[in-house]
Amino acid sequence: MLDADVIQTKTQSFDVATAAIKGARDYQEDSLISSFPIGQSAGFAVISDGLGGHAAGDTASALVATEMFAQLKMQESQLLNGALDVPDALRAAVISANQKIASHVQADADTTGMGATLLAPVIQGDRLSWISVGDSPLYLLRDGVLQQLNQDHSMAPQIDMMVMSGMLTAEAGATHPHRNSLISVLDGQEIAQIDCPASPMVLQDGDILIAATDGLQFLSEALIAKTLTNVKDVPAAEIARALLAALAQLNHPQQDNTAFVVIKVNVADVPGAVVDFGAMPVLAHVDVLEASA
Repeated sequence: MLDADVIQTKTQSFDVATAAIKGARDYQEDSLISSFPIGQSAGFAVISDGLGGHAAGDTASALVATEMFAQLKMQESQLLNGALDVPDALRAAVISANQKIASHVQADADTTGMGATLLAPVIQGDRLSWISVGDSPLYLLRDGVLQQLNQDHSMAPQIDMMVMSGMLTAEAGATHPHRNSLISVLDGQEIAQIDCPASPMVLQDGDILIAATDGLQFLSEALIAKTLTNVKDVPAAEIARALLAALAQLNHPQQDNTAFVVIKVNVADVPGAVVDFGAMPVLAHVDVLEASA
């Protein structure tokens, strides 16, 4: 006879959509790869923005995104069974991606100066980890409040502090010529700053994550929050379309390349479930949306 405790457990599902536009630029320097297979208990995305105005920015972002994806995909089984130290794996993958840039520059001197930003969120059950280098934002909308989870490795935070302290006016801070200057990138050299928390963040039912390149920030955070709040109950693909529509309505003449992934988190109670001490499955519904302008 088998004795088992019947308790109420929780299952999670992810509704995921991706989008990319060229904006007003001549070509696309953003790269995005998303992997949330149906039925798996984990998934991840990789977003990279080639440095505009530098040699081979599109190649740099592609090298970073594909190397990060490969490193994480090769360790997917450990990620699924909980054996992977996610922060350590992410840091090792970033070092490998940076080495890819260095090797490419060494082989082709014409690409000297190439570089890219990186943002890679990883979800394992109800735990969110991430690594980022540069200024690509990771947003969380929870209970109607938008917050950026990762660090901004540009001059913008320092300039904002100068505004708060009265050293600069709000207008001077918003239009500062060095506001978007990056202080940390992947360029084959030593990485100045890496944001990779040692402990994961616990996700909740109804959370909406947006991982994006900085082109999305042509929209103010207030407008991003309003847009997400207005469509929080629709599928991820519709949320992506709403953000694209907001960018189209803004119609900024200098709109940057923009790539982003939308991840909706759903947690449901499952009454009468027999406890299985293995990893609980997560049903991932994937919608892919690509756009160009």
